[in-house]
Order: sequence, then C-alpha cells, then structure tokens
Amino acid sequence: MSEYINSQTTHSRIVIVGGGTAGIITASLLQRAGQTGIAIIEPSEQHFYQPIWTLVGAGLVQKETSARTEARYIPKGVRWVQDAVTEIDPEKQYVITHSGARIGYDFLVVAVGIQLNWNAIPGLTDAIQRGDASSNYSYDLAPRTWDLIRNFKGGTALFHMPNNPIKCPGAPQKIMYLAADHFRRKGILKDVNVIYGCSTPAIYGVKEYAAVLSQVVARYGIDTRFKQELIEIRPEKKEAIFQLKGDPAQQRTTIPYDILHVVPPQSAPDFVRDSPLADPDTPKEGWVKVDKYTLQHPNYSNVFALGDVAGTPNAKTGAAASRQARVVASNLVALIRGQEPTARYDGYIACPVITAYGRMLLCELDYTHRPAPAIPFINTFKERYDMWLLKKYGLPWLYWNVLLRGGTIPLMAKREVPEGLRV
Repeated sequence: MSEYINSQTTHSRIVIVGGGTAGIITASLLQRAGQTGIAIIEPSEQHFYQPIWTLVGAGLVQKETSARTEARYIPKGVRWVQDAVTEIDPEKQYVITHSGARIGYDFLVVAVGIQLNWNAIPGLTDAIQRGDASSNYSYDLAPRTWDLIRNFKGGTALFHMPNNPIKCPGAPQKIMYLAADHFRRKGILKDVNVIYGCSTPAIYGVKEYAAVLSQVVARYGIDTRFKQELIEIRPEKKEAIFQLKGDPAQQRTTIPYDILHVVPPQSAPDFVRDSPLADPDTPKEGWVKVDKYTLQHPNYSNVFALGDVAGTPNAKTGAAASRQARVVASNLVALIRGQEPTARYDGYIACPVITAYGRMLLCELDYTHRPAPAIPFINTFKERYDMWLLKKYGLPWLYWNVLLRGGTIPLMAKREVPEGLRV
C-alpha cells in the first residue's frame, strides 16, 4: 500500500501537484527510475477515468465505472498529501495548501489539471438546474445527458463547442454523434434538428479527419454553425445566444433549443493563474508556461508542467498527458543527475472520435498538425468497429492496469518512450 501522510509535511525532494492522469503516471515513472522523496498533493479520494464519461452520457456504462480509489494508484513509496494547493512560490520553492501547510521542494511538477468555470457563461448554471441542459464534463451530470437523450421526443438538440482550449476537444462532437445515432435507431431523427454551435471554423483542424467527419455530419443531417461563440443562455426561454467570432459588429444569433449539451469554459486553476508560473501570453486561461518540447519552465529550471494545465500549443487529451509524463520523468531525472534534459515531446495527441454506436475514428496528430498514426498495420483514417472496441474496452483496461503504473502500450511503445533517458 502507498504511504499516506497528513498535510503537515514540510519538505519533499520532488513535489507533484495533482494526482490525476499526468501526476500519477509521472510519479510511477519517477519511482521506477529509482527516485525517492516524492510527494503527490491531491485532495480527492477518488480517481476518475474521464474519457468514459462520453459513454455514460450515451447510456452505455454507469458513471461508477469511471471512479476508483485514489490510494490504490499512488505508487508504492510515494507519499500522498491529501490536501489542495492554494499558492505556489517558485522563487522560495514551496507551495501552500488549503490547510495552511507550507511544503518545500527541490523540484516541482505541476500536473493539477483544468478548472471548469461554470459561471463564465451567464445562464449556464440555471439552465442545468432547470434540467434542460447537461454536460459530460461532470461526473454527476453525465447521466443527466443520457436522460435528456433517451427521453427526447423531437425538436432541437443543440450541442456546443467553446472558443477557448478545453480538455478532450472531441467530446462535444462525440456525444452529438451518439445522440444523433440514438435518434436514428429510435426512428425520430427526421423529427430532430441537431445543431452544432461551434467556435472553430471547421469540423476538425486536420483535413484528412475533417473529410471523414464531414461525411458523418451529412449522414445525420447535422446543422453546423461554425465560428459561433456561446455568450449567454436564457434558461426560461430555452434560448442560447451565440456571437460571430471575430466580427467587429458582434453579430449575434439566438438559437432556441429543447435539449442542450454545453461545455463550460476552462482554464488553469486560480492559484496557477495567479502565480509566476502562468504564461503572460495566456492571461485569461493562465496555463503554465513551458518549453513545448522539454515541458520545462523557461524561468524556473526546477519546475516542469504537463497535462491539461501545461501551456503547450496543442489539444489537451489523456494521450498527450501520457506521452508528456515520459518526457517530464526523463528530463527531471536528467536534471537531478546534473545532465542536460534531452527528452522531447513531439506534440502527439490522440482524439478517439466516436461517430456512432459501434464506430470510432481515431484522430492522431503532433506539432506538425499532420496525421501521426501510431498503431501499425491498421488504417485509422476511417470509422472502425475495432477502434470502437478499443475505446469501450481496451483503453479503460490499459489506463487502469498499464498506463497509471508507468507501463507502455506494446504496439505504441517505440513512439511512447522518448529519446534520451529511458525510464
């Protein structure tokens, strides 16, 4: 069992802020590399596999399948401080927790995840409380999404994709396609107006994947509204107000809805946004400034960041966090040994876009913004049943049993292990 300590700890050689995907994998890799004096600061008693919340919202699994006990995945020998960080001082090299403890460090890894800002859109919380709106970005709300979909009799089903970076940017599309497929199977798709209110200029930023997804959109007859930013919801009228992105005239469109799936605006947690670690070029979101290849902070060489909170110029996905953890662990060990960090993150992300019950398109790319397929011998440039099985069964099993333990996926191992120090 992992060693649990209270929040009176005063110093740890390596402090990892955040016990989610990025933090746990990094700790596992560091522990495997023989590092000691590691502490994870994480308040939650539960660890969530969030990618499966799409399937919860589609009525395929229960939300409880996504949650397990946090203590079960804290690596042996790593100390767990069950508390929340409220302040980081990289000059004096300590963090302050909610309980008031001051914990010093020699090396810091920021893997705290992302903050959901539900109040950033006027009317959003009221719409959810009324019961006409939901979001798969919440453990408690994902079952509500399924209730809305399965009880829907016809009308307008509005799905929202926001303007700013979010975790798993394919999630708003996934639930839209699953809802449309459910309506088709139920025989009511002809009576449904599925609208995609999206801030991006296209269905996907890579033409090879966009070509496939455009066919999916056409198949379901989805009304796509691109470059539209959601700025307000009027719950009592069941209306969503969108504004044309980049329009000096701030042209607005009102879209009535019967059911609404919405994505809350997202940012780094407030204590990160308010710290010297935040990137001044992203003041609204406050991502941790890092070198996009080494994931090392440019101003504080003993600080690394990864996962959703890191200010890398690519999408925030679990696959990205897994790859980044190997780079951070390698570079941190090199730094400890007095060597130059040489491991490089190439920007790889994987976005499994479910297009129907039983079909999935695996979108993979890197910093080149071109397709970067990592699974050999399989054509992943089309909707596939085997990729659906990977999403529903394979990836959850690999997550709990391999990735969190610091292991690699055999077929993808060559790409997963960075150049430089092998941990």
